[in-house]
Amino acid sequence: MTATAAPTTLLEVTTQGSLVTGTEVALTSRQFSYTIDEPPALGGTDKGANPVEHLLAALASCTVISYQVWADKLGLKVDTIDVDLRGDLDLAGFLGTDDSVRPGFQGIELGITVSGPESEAEYRRLEQAVAAHCPVLDNLTNGVPVTTTLEVAA
Repeated sequence: MTATAAPTTLLEVTTQGSLVTGTEVALTSRQFSYTIDEPPALGGTDKGANPVEHLLAALASCTVISYQVWADKLGLKVDTIDVDLRGDLDLAGFLGTDDSVRPGFQGIELGITVSGPESEAEYRRLEQAVAAHCPVLDNLTNGVPVTTTLEVAA
């Protein structure tokens, strides 16, 4: 009998970003390219959603995907999964005009609507599984260590 290596469960995710002009940033993740920018009120040209909108989009998409994956794992049928998110951001923190205000969201409201043939109790069980396993939700609610390295080019 030959031993087989256990499949790896580690996924390394990388993204690269570069300043284009002003607040416009060009990004790549794997083979995908996208633009992040700020609205004119924040000095941008509105060529893309801004970083905090992308954060909400990441939570929305990860929530929908997690519901689908965990519905399959639990043997539950889901017809639709819709999410609505809202984040409250006080710009005084970002702009540094009030040191008592944090620069990030003051809070995020995540509303989920699921439909299908299962009972409410089964969808509540699904909700608990997603809350325990959604990677973006985990990063937002538990935090993740971030190590920053700055290189100053000559």
